Amino acid sequence: MPFYDPSFGDVGQAFDPMVAMGYLTAKTQRIAIGSAGIVAPLRSPIHIAKASASTAVLSNNRFILGMSSGDRPVEYPVFQQNFDNRAERFRESWDMIRALTTQKFPQFKGQHYGDLTGNIGFIPILEQRLPMVAIGRARQELDWLANTADAWIWHGVNPKDTKNIVQTLADLNQDDAWHPFGYANFVELSENPNEPAQLSRNIYLRGGSHSLLEFWQEQKEQGLSHVTINLKPTKRPVKETLQDLAENVLAKLNQ
Repeated sequence: MPFYDPSFGDVGQAFDPMVAMGYLTAKTQRIAIGSAGIVAPLRSPIHIAKASASTAVLSNNRFILGMSSGDRPVEYPVFQQNFDNRAERFRESWDMIRALTTQKFPQFKGQHYGDLTGNIGFIPILEQRLPMVAIGRARQELDWLANTADAWIWHGVNPKDTKNIVQTLADLNQDDAWHPFGYANFVELSENPNEPAQLSRNIYLRGGSHSLLEFWQEQKEQGLSHVTINLKPTKRPVKETLQDLAENVLAKLNQ
């Protein structure tokens, strides 16, 4: 978001996410690039679709669009938007973006955004379906998350609940497609690889590389598919931290 809310205490992404992802697209060749997540009710779905399709084409289909409904009430009046109906506008934005990125001459009729009547074409045209991920609960029902979102990344999840959440999503699914579930962790990676993993408030995870590997391996066995790792609490040098994480955790976790 463009603003810093002192009462919230976290600016999220300092740079505009689409500009940042364009920069990353130009600097990389193989890694996936995604947003986590664009606050859909505070942006035009047409502009989100345009930026997403552009990034997907320029990155050779490496882009994943993650969207959220937003959680900072102070920002909505600035945009002259209603905070209370953001769940409905999130769904409508999602549906409009899907129409724009899958139809050459899109048609769409909604309540909060403009109509598409099929008389104008959307560009660039995507060769592959744009992956779209729900970030946070986005105030949506589990049935919607299990069938409409390509994937779901939550936060504040008790690891004891992972298996039940994954099973619930599978039970609610009706399209026989895999809709993976993941969650976010703030991670403090200790220099001692054997320091035990400690989870605070179901989101702040501290421990050594061996312990974190064991923790996430257990979660993987429970059905967890993805972990969004935020290294903000880690005070070690960046290159050292990333190398430790890549070699001693992620490489083994993905075997």
